[in-house]
Amino acid sequence: MGKIIAIANQKGGVGKTTTSVNLAASLGVLEKKVLLIDADPQANATSGLGVAVTPSTVGTYQLLEHTATAKECIVGTSSPNLWVIPAHIDLVAIEIELVDKEAREYMLREALGSIKDDYDYILIDCAPSLGLLTLNALTAADSVMIPIQCEYFALEGLGKLLNTIKSVQKLHNTELDIEGLLLTMYDSRLRLSNQVVDEVKKHFDEMVFETIIQRNVRLGEAPSYGESIISYDAGSTGANNYLHLAHELIEKNR
Repeated sequence: MGKIIAIANQKGGVGKTTTSVNLAASLGVLEKKVLLIDADPQANATSGLGVAVTPSTVGTYQLLEHTATAKECIVGTSSPNLWVIPAHIDLVAIEIELVDKEAREYMLREALGSIKDDYDYILIDCAPSLGLLTLNALTAADSVMIPIQCEYFALEGLGKLLNTIKSVQKLHNTELDIEGLLLTMYDSRLRLSNQVVDEVKKHFDEMVFETIIQRNVRLGEAPSYGESIISYDAGSTGANNYLHLAHELIEKNR
């Protein structure tokens, strides 16, 4: 039975796409069958895996519009055991187009029903907003992973996201769990980074992943080559961090 995990935070630049791509690649390397859905109009997860999108490519937009089935949208990647449903800039229009549709929050859940059991994990890279795209992802997901960067405004906006998750649990998806909070962009030399880690652990305790993603130059370079950190530099700190996170996730879901 596949597990759908939305990777969400309405703040931009917290490491959502980096986490989506590299966690997906790490799970694939650990012999799990993984599908990554790019639900962000910026389409960075798509390009970060070296998937070329043309005007004729079908992807998340068509999936949400129900003009293509999930199977028709899936594209292979060069990463082992990893497939992707790509995004395109036209995804920007979906929020407006869905707005007057009935059951608009359930479009993604409905579309994924037929393929959910074909994968061990389905990861959804969410847009940095709490709009209809993210709402669809949270309604379709079994759980949500929240990346938080180890910086000054880390906890700002987290309350808003947790309230959104609560209302999704109440109205659209009673089964939605919080998979965990993931600390990203950690720099052990900075007192601030350590303060944020302490603060988040103090407030959220059990909800925080043991794995912390450290600031790593190689992590930033990999997407420009259209590769995950695992393919780009398997010996780097970033690759170790994400493999560790993948192990932790697998253990948690045994």
